[in-house]
Amino acid sequence: MADGRDDRRRIFPVNPARVQAAETPGDGLAAPLVIAAVIVAALYFGREILIPIAIAVLLSFVIGPLVALLRKLRLGRIPSVGVAVLLLLAVVAGLGGLIGMQVADLSTGLPRYQRTIAQKAENLKAGPLGDMAGYLRSINHQIQQAGAPEPKPEEKPEGKRSPPPSVQNPDKPVLVEMRDREPSPIELAEKVLAPVVSPLATLGIVFVVLIFILVQREDLRDRMIRLVGSSDLHRTTVAMDDAARRLSRFFLVQLALNAGFGLAIGTGLWLIGVPNPILWGIFTALMRFVPYIGAFLSALLPLMLAAAVDPGWNMVLATAALFIVLEPLVGQFIEPLVYGHSTGLSPFAVLVSALFWTWLWGPVGLLLSTPLTVCLVVLGRHVDKLEFLDVLFGDRPALTPVENFYQRMLADDPDEAQELAEAILAQCSLSSYYDEVALKGLQLAATDARRGVLTGGQLDRIRVGIAQLIEDLADRDDTAPETKPTLAGRLLSGRQDEQVPCEAAPAVPDAPAPDALPEDWRREGAVLCVAGRGPLDEAASMMLAQLLEKHGFGTRVVPFEAVSRSAIASLDAAGARMICISYLEISGTPAHLRYLVQRLRRRAPEAQVLVGLWPADDAVLSDPGARASLGADHYAVSLREGVEACLEAVRDVPVAAPSPAPVRAPEHEPERADA
Repeated sequence: MADGRDDRRRIFPVNPARVQAAETPGDGLAAPLVIAAVIVAALYFGREILIPIAIAVLLSFVIGPLVALLRKLRLGRIPSVGVAVLLLLAVVAGLGGLIGMQVADLSTGLPRYQRTIAQKAENLKAGPLGDMAGYLRSINHQIQQAGAPEPKPEEKPEGKRSPPPSVQNPDKPVLVEMRDREPSPIELAEKVLAPVVSPLATLGIVFVVLIFILVQREDLRDRMIRLVGSSDLHRTTVAMDDAARRLSRFFLVQLALNAGFGLAIGTGLWLIGVPNPILWGIFTALMRFVPYIGAFLSALLPLMLAAAVDPGWNMVLATAALFIVLEPLVGQFIEPLVYGHSTGLSPFAVLVSALFWTWLWGPVGLLLSTPLTVCLVVLGRHVDKLEFLDVLFGDRPALTPVENFYQRMLADDPDEAQELAEAILAQCSLSSYYDEVALKGLQLAATDARRGVLTGGQLDRIRVGIAQLIEDLADRDDTAPETKPTLAGRLLSGRQDEQVPCEAAPAVPDAPAPDALPEDWRREGAVLCVAGRGPLDEAASMMLAQLLEKHGFGTRVVPFEAVSRSAIASLDAAGARMICISYLEISGTPAHLRYLVQRLRRRAPEAQVLVGLWPADDAVLSDPGARASLGADHYAVSLREGVEACLEAVRDVPVAAPSPAPVRAPEHEPERADA
């Protein structure tokens, strides 16, 4: 008899092409590689058009706030764009004219600078440097003579002598005159205007594209929303607006910082006496857009000019000191204070992007590399389809703290897990770290263990690693650390540290001091932390026991084997006031948990029972009937709730009332006969 597979095949026909595609593992990777190659080729061969468009897009982020301000003043869209673009054009034209005048003035002093350089070179040759160069040349000559073979005399056969060279008309020289053809007016105009026409054409394209971007900004935004995510218009619109606002703020701040740095350099060079300080200030401000090497390159030309102007070396040393002092001050202190510790890019991404855009677009690509990559990273953080850009180039960790915790435990590296814990505990309480990072990391491990992907050795390493981490954190109190707002935090509105996954939870409200707990709650074993039958439930019980001890409770961790049917009779439950059962993973209505609660109640009838189901989305917690069938007194979905339940149980304990004192009758009243 045929099985049901034939029927399923008839109902759901199999596409052979799809089966063949699924069996070929390289096909899934081939399509993205082909798309990436096409995009890179388009960027390279279309650079003459794409470079002006990229510059226009970046400028739109810079002057976009100005256009929005003018529109708020009811100036209208077209007039606002026109005024903003005219202001930008005036600034560019002014800077261009200023640079041209500075370059022309610099060229007039080149002969004088050349004589100074020649004189310094002669002085160096006449001094110790020249002696050293001569000494090195003599050593090189001796080495060449020692290694060269001795020349052998050329043997010629006797009787055969080469005839003397014949010279025809030795007394009559031949005169040759070379004349260049006179250039035509068209060729002359082409030579003069060619270096100017290309930049002017690029500048014209930039401003034309910029005007269209600013005029049709909303339409372009809607089209981008349609491309990246039209299924959730609200979320995508908010993301795009937030990305544009962040980019505008970043570029404005970076432009202001670089302009301020160029102004400081120009002022310093003017005080030192270096010629054309305005030119070098503008050049330095532009070169600071180049990552890493921009500041170094901007210092070379002023240093060379200082060496050419001053016959001595005082001006060179002063110029070098100016760059050495200002660059670290701005890069290491002022920039992190204004817009964070970095541009949002990883250092490796900054270097790779600089190499990539320089290879594609030359020096212009080097200047635009960081702004363009920042745009890509911001889009990756706000658009789900482009998230890979944030993963590749962003400075955020590739793994979440929970995944990092599990990965470090799996790799048997508790030291790095402790380092991550110390960084998070600087802003979080211990219970928040356990709930938001450690427990969720253990849940990932428990899920992998249930699927059978973890070996016994890996489970042992995880158990040992988490035990070591809990022991290392034993000296920390379960209180929120005191964090003082810094100036950077006040300047950066809305910026949060994305590496901290939990909030700095305050102390448990109305929690009594550890010494104020009743004596029977402070004895060892007053709270039994019973582990579930999962392979990592005992680690969760250890965390809960440590938190309870910090609040003054006497605890003892009990493994699951000690509460089994065969071993429950030997469990020492004397003096137990609370029994806390921990489960990292549970599904449905487990009968074994209900029977476990019944066994524990029979063993310790006076103790209250708390069931900690740490996966908060478990079906048991959402089903009142399932919870009632378990028969526990308290339920918790976090270690913090478990601590609060124990403290609540302490407060609910009735206090024995003192025995009333005997009442004596007043002496002035007569005693009754029936008293």
